Amino acid sequence: MSDPLQSSSDAAGVLVVNAGSSSVKIAIYQGGRELLRASAENIGGDGVLRIAGRSVSCALPDHRHAVSALMAACADTGFPIDRIDAAAHRVVHGGRDLITAVRVTHDVLDEIERCNALAPLHNPHNLLAMTLLAELAPDLPQYASFDTAFHATIPEVAARYALPAEAEAMGLRRYGFHGTSYAALVDAFPRITGQPLPSRVLALHLGNGASLCAIKDGKSVATTMGYSPTSGLTMGTRSGDIDPQAVLRLASDMGIDAAGEILNKQAGLLGLSGHSSDMRDLLAASDTGSAFALDHFCYWACRHAGSMIAALQGLDAIVFTGGIGEHAAPIRQRISDGLGWLGAQIDPHANDQNKFMLHAQGSSVSIWIIPTEEERRIAQDAATLIAQGQ
Repeated sequence: MSDPLQSSSDAAGVLVVNAGSSSVKIAIYQGGRELLRASAENIGGDGVLRIAGRSVSCALPDHRHAVSALMAACADTGFPIDRIDAAAHRVVHGGRDLITAVRVTHDVLDEIERCNALAPLHNPHNLLAMTLLAELAPDLPQYASFDTAFHATIPEVAARYALPAEAEAMGLRRYGFHGTSYAALVDAFPRITGQPLPSRVLALHLGNGASLCAIKDGKSVATTMGYSPTSGLTMGTRSGDIDPQAVLRLASDMGIDAAGEILNKQAGLLGLSGHSSDMRDLLAASDTGSAFALDHFCYWACRHAGSMIAALQGLDAIVFTGGIGEHAAPIRQRISDGLGWLGAQIDPHANDQNKFMLHAQGSSVSIWIIPTEEERRIAQDAATLIAQGQ
């Protein structure tokens, strides 16, 4: 697949906006080059604005202030909005209908809003960024890429929960997330490794949010996240898989809001360790709670990997991405060792050095690191639509 970002040195400048629950990241691409990267972090608290290697403390009471501050900082750095030819947004949830990147229209905005209940911590912020940019530059074309879109190829038997039709009609089904990261991985693998993408790939996006994806011939056939990003692996503060009756017990005894707070913000590595959700802290600690949290994280990654490998009917490659996947060598070692029954063998030296190619000579499957390039993929989606005249 050709990369429209590389089509010419004077290709349209694309502003990528990635609005999360407590941060907004932006990047500007032109002619295949990343010209600028900036972020507004800790929104709602003691905010921090990072741009061009500088960090500035500032008041960021909400996402509107964060986006406005970023655009003002971009202008001060030489990138006012009138130098931008298009804006491209990461949207967490596109539901069942928005399964490809699209140009933003009133109908698209309405559909994204209908998905707010499916991603209440993200979609409203994604919409706000689009609305604010439209206020600042009414004629600026805007595009949206959806985290759920990559998983639209999952077969119905994998996407459907064993629920009656009326529950299915409510949208209760497996959507999957981190799709932009996985799509970027598929794109980047040949460019980074110099080899074609293997047919059967176990992809591990490991970060504060974590998931696995079974990628067959470049398409998602299974993933660990489901109706929400809370299911699947043990994560930074999310529980991962839990018996639904246990959720009902929490909701009954503590209330729905308190149960949601526990499952999404007090569980995972934080809940198990009792003190931190940061993998770096846990790897440096020596207490039993931290050790058990690490055991739990790696055990469930390996156990869910077995499910993904079954969906693939075999395995050709293991690929790590995300902050933990790219930087935490001990976690990669433990997960690879846990998959040793497949014949997977990691090279300890290459792993310690964070090399792209990690497999040892004689390993039955290749093992790789592919850095996540979500913003580049979003810019590429927009550039493709622009090239098509949309």
